[in-house]
Amino acid sequence: MIVVTGAAGFIGSCLVEKLNEEGFFELILVDDFSREEKKANYENKKFKTLVDRGDFPQWLIEQHKLVEFVFHIGARTDTTEFDVSIFDELNLNYTKSLWKICSDNSIPFVYASSAATYGLGELGYKDDHALPIDLKPLNPYGESKNDFDIWALKQKKHPYFWAGFKFFNVYGPNEYHKGRMASVIWHAFNQIRSTGAMKLFQSHNSNFKDGEQLRDFIYVKDVVNVLFFIMNNRQSENSGLYNLGTGKARSFNALVHSTFRALNLAPEISYIPTPVDIRDKYQYFTEADMSKLKSIGYSNVFTSLEKGVEDYVVNYLVKGGYY
Repeated sequence: MIVVTGAAGFIGSCLVEKLNEEGFFELILVDDFSREEKKANYENKKFKTLVDRGDFPQWLIEQHKLVEFVFHIGARTDTTEFDVSIFDELNLNYTKSLWKICSDNSIPFVYASSAATYGLGELGYKDDHALPIDLKPLNPYGESKNDFDIWALKQKKHPYFWAGFKFFNVYGPNEYHKGRMASVIWHAFNQIRSTGAMKLFQSHNSNFKDGEQLRDFIYVKDVVNVLFFIMNNRQSENSGLYNLGTGKARSFNALVHSTFRALNLAPEISYIPTPVDIRDKYQYFTEADMSKLKSIGYSNVFTSLEKGVEDYVVNYLVKGGYY
């Protein structure tokens, strides 16, 4: 059996679909399944059983002999939440408990870290194991992810294979439930459909023109392709932290132009001031160094922003469908 935590969420549900496409149906889906709006993400998938997030550690202790792999994708991902205790419970301590169970029972363990660990990028975006101790994340979410990365790297006892993936700006189907935390493409689609135009944040950095702030946007289908690759290429010597972006930063202007193009509309973009409360925490540039993942054999070409946006808008957002 293969476990996917966060299976009712965005990336987790897309990973379940990828595993189904590849012929894996003995899946254990773990999440808080109480939110009705997330049900569409998993109700048509093929799986063995659902396990509540709170019950899962004990379930894993009891069923470990039947578990081949654990994808721990579930986390509290709200970057506007500042209650550190929430992140300590859900992102740090919960992940430690799963790590320890997988270590005790030789279960490969892959977990979701985040590019939010890099803060403003003062030290670059290289997934070097010496870097986390010096990173300065901008919010409690990023701190919780970096704290676990640091903890994991210090452990003498660990799963025989483990990997922490630093997800960059992921977009794509099955994020409908995320609201404010959904991708800019999701917000652009809805704003364009309702007003015919799109508002982006102004630049408050003289090195960047309005809308030319740069991020590494990665399509969720590429993310799950990488996760599937790592499951099939798990070598103990390759354990560690990995960036997961495209390796190519693109502008918000390019993203919104692609969204207008996918809707066959002429672009109409205006710029509004970035809210003062997040202005000093705003990332103007992110770009994943992808050399480590490539060094262990990953050779697939990542989907271009233009093609990813087109697929997402035309085949999912317009139709209201799920992956």
